[in-house]
Amino acid sequence: MQWTLVVPLKPLARAKSRLSDTAADGLRTGLALAFALDTVAAALACPAVKDVAVVTGDALAGRELGALGAHIVADEPGGGLNAALAHAAAVVRTSRPETPVAALNADLPALRPLELARVLDAAAEFPRAFLPDAAKIGTTLLTASPGHELRPAFGTDSRARHRTAGAVELLLDAVDSVRQDVDTGADLRAALALGVGPRTAATAARLLIKEQ
Repeated sequence: MQWTLVVPLKPLARAKSRLSDTAADGLRTGLALAFALDTVAAALACPAVKDVAVVTGDALAGRELGALGAHIVADEPGGGLNAALAHAAAVVRTSRPETPVAALNADLPALRPLELARVLDAAAEFPRAFLPDAAKIGTTLLTASPGHELRPAFGTDSRARHRTAGAVELLLDAVDSVRQDVDTGADLRAALALGVGPRTAATAARLLIKEQ
């Protein structure tokens, strides 16, 4: 089974506000774009992924991610993360109603294609499934097999919300790169320790030079 991934990205000027104590605004927006570019590049290299649709209203991010090969879906609802994901999934299934769809966070700069493939292969056994984040509170991946709606419930305590909504929690070891999203400085350090993609590495290097 090959999946279409839906990746949401808010306008860069508003992205990653919790990194403001680690990076100034200019670097923070640069990090947010670098995270998304490295995430999408790794996803496109995954053998279990057919294509990636990024839902965003940010023109710069749309151009950069489109150049990587992602399809860009306009954030037409403008109603927040879950509305954007539901809209993008509906757009994907308008032309391919039987495609399996997965929502993937845009802030997984250490993402490894083979680890993502392992998670998606496990998810294919269930109508809906999800992978909790490294903190075991949130969600980094939510899947819906053919014939099933995505029904995203991202946000505060999304691990509990997705489980309550009937999605199966995937209990997998050795997929740390798929779990390690980045919201805080501590998260960024953890991702760097795993080994991030080239764009994040270059942008984070500027941050470290500035701190010195």
